[in-house]
Amino acid sequence: MAYDEVAFGRRGGQGDDARDRLGVHLGWEVVLLLGAAALGFLLYRLDPASLRRPALDDLLITGTAIGLLTLGVGVTLRAGVPNLAVGPIALAASLHFAENGDLGLVKAAVPALAIAAVGGLVAGLLIVTLHVPGWVVTLGAGMGVIVYDQLRTAPVAVQGRYDPSNQAFFLFGGFALLAVLGGAVGALEPVRRRLGAMRAATDPALRRKGTALPVIGSLVASSVFAIVAGILLAAQSSRPIVPGTGLEWTGIALGTALVAGTSAYGRRGGIFGTLLAVVAMTLYLDYADRRAFHIALFATAACAVGGGLVITRLVETYGRSRTVPDAEPDWQPDPPAESTTSPTWRPDLPETWSTGVGAQRRGDQWDDGPWGGGR
Repeated sequence: MAYDEVAFGRRGGQGDDARDRLGVHLGWEVVLLLGAAALGFLLYRLDPASLRRPALDDLLITGTAIGLLTLGVGVTLRAGVPNLAVGPIALAASLHFAENGDLGLVKAAVPALAIAAVGGLVAGLLIVTLHVPGWVVTLGAGMGVIVYDQLRTAPVAVQGRYDPSNQAFFLFGGFALLAVLGGAVGALEPVRRRLGAMRAATDPALRRKGTALPVIGSLVASSVFAIVAGILLAAQSSRPIVPGTGLEWTGIALGTALVAGTSAYGRRGGIFGTLLAVVAMTLYLDYADRRAFHIALFATAACAVGGGLVITRLVETYGRSRTVPDAEPDWQPDPPAESTTSPTWRPDLPETWSTGVGAQRRGDQWDDGPWGGGR
């Protein structure tokens, strides 16, 4: 027996082709808005100068970098291939810019952008060719980038004079525009389904059509976003860039994307959630730094991921259609052939029920045996 995977998702109770509902996303985004406003109020009460220039410029640059990393993870989450290498890629970009910033922004950034794009392309081709989980491929790629990050044994002082503070409002505005437009376009049903074609409906080993372009495109875009984020973090830093793994930034980006309402299963996501979650995360990190909480980024990332998983369950529970058609199998067993010689049994018949067929007369050549009836 063969079946069509898409048909099974539509008729077999999986809800894969049921229309997604955005009400849960909009409701959660109201909560995110209130949370971001509360953090902004706490930060202003602690230090009003933190929301004025020049401190505001640094805050906006940090928010842009976190936002680009979150966008990168978010778009790959929707495509079903979460890019876990964005943190190591961002750290590699910071180290590269710190060493080559004196060559100028363009000469330092172009090689890194090209390498990141090619890396995203290779990872995407590997995923769609072998049809393997994206998180495994990107985690392996991230480990390879970490080797590059840890080739340095000492912090690297930032070279060059590029200062993104003068473009802080434009950079953050560009991120905000990308986040909102991306969320709005992703809310369109055809785009949502095409982008999330890797989301498993039945057997994850089955290949689904139309996955190559979303997978490769999202991985290339997320890798490029990570490069830009790393350059911005290095350019605004007044301290040397310390070699490490960069996985803490992957955790921050992944947790923020999940808290924004992007489903860990893929496809589903809101409109304003990424922007609001990034604002809240940026304000929280600045507030915690000014209060000298000394909370590790890994701890913050772990809490964000944990909370994001709860949001994923809410999104998956209340984001699907209320009515899913019952299963309609594509095949039906052939009905048994009616017999003219044997009766049809019914459970309501008494035990003394008889077929109504008279006992056949024995021929003379048969006797009753030694226990016969006295012949």
